[in-house]
Amino acid sequence: MTNYTVHSQDTAPEGSKAILESVEKAYGFTPNLMAVMAESPAAVEAYATVAGIFEKSAFSPTEQQIILMTNNRLNGCTYCMAAHSTISGMQGIAANVIEALRDGTELADAKLEALRVFAVQVNTQRGVLENAQIEAFLAAGYTKASILDVIIGTSFKLMSNYTNHVAQTPLDDAFQANTWTADQSVAA
Repeated sequence: MTNYTVHSQDTAPEGSKAILESVEKAYGFTPNLMAVMAESPAAVEAYATVAGIFEKSAFSPTEQQIILMTNNRLNGCTYCMAAHSTISGMQGIAANVIEALRDGTELADAKLEALRVFAVQVNTQRGVLENAQIEAFLAAGYTKASILDVIIGTSFKLMSNYTNHVAQTPLDDAFQANTWTADQSVAA
């Protein structure tokens, strides 16, 4: 087992220090994921950059979390599921939506459910979608740009989920209340 350092601004490589400083200013602490990613200045910069880009999408905070939490669940990422459950609660996302995303169950809102299903399809089919799946997503009220933005969200979670698997990132105290285990529901 290769142990990864949970870096601070003092121990991080020079190229990662500014990003860790900005993260700490924004959140009041440096999440362990970012502290682990700091091992590679390129990785922590890529993650921070894609996060900022995804936030610029036309998706609402609820829609963004649907994409992110769906990927966390499918990828079995305990760290990110706990973190995004906490973030979702802070964003005022309905508790029943958060719980459904954690469990992989249907959402009551038809448009949001279409987004959840599409996010599952993009992840599990590795982007090789059938025309009927794309048409169903568009018919739910989303656009061709939305399709590409789902891919951005999926890519964003791929970076963090895989990093957490490899590094076995310890869960921050801030996320402990929303601990999740992958065996709860990893099925599509």
